[in-house]
Amino acid sequence: MNFKALLLGTLLLLGANGFAQKITGTENPAIDNYDQNFRLGFGINAGLPTDSDFNFALGGDIRFQYDLTMKTSLTLTTGYTHLFADENIPDLGFIPAKAGFKAFVWEDQFYVLGEVGAGFAVTNNYDQTTFLWSPGIGYANKYIDISARYEGLNDFGTDQIALRIAYGFKL
Repeated sequence: MNFKALLLGTLLLLGANGFAQKITGTENPAIDNYDQNFRLGFGINAGLPTDSDFNFALGGDIRFQYDLTMKTSLTLTTGYTHLFADENIPDLGFIPAKAGFKAFVWEDQFYVLGEVGAGFAVTNNYDQTTFLWSPGIGYANKYIDISARYEGLNDFGTDQIALRIAYGFKL
């Protein structure tokens, strides 16, 4: 079994565990009065590419989040990521456009996140657009969001393991 399949399976199992808990409004009045919210987050990302042609990745992003319930959210993420390459290969910069699903699975602060979308190359005559997918885990409170993710970049010849630190707030 390859690493990608194992990581994805683990994240799916953790997410399913979060949904298996029964919540009833009569036991917690806060759930009855829960207002669905929009959130906006601004993050910085640093990553290690899995291919030896690229040395490291650095970027920033904006994430729009819609809370479906107290434990689940839909996300839209975009930004810019720059992959720094060796001297013989030009650097690669791309704009990700991803949609995702976030599920809080422990203590309403630890979550799993899965996103899929496209990466649009924008530097050094790269003209490819790639499918990208990124499962991740993280911790979020009222303002801070820290997460780690694996990001598969199908047509760019590399993937990355990245850390994201973000500031977010309700709209």
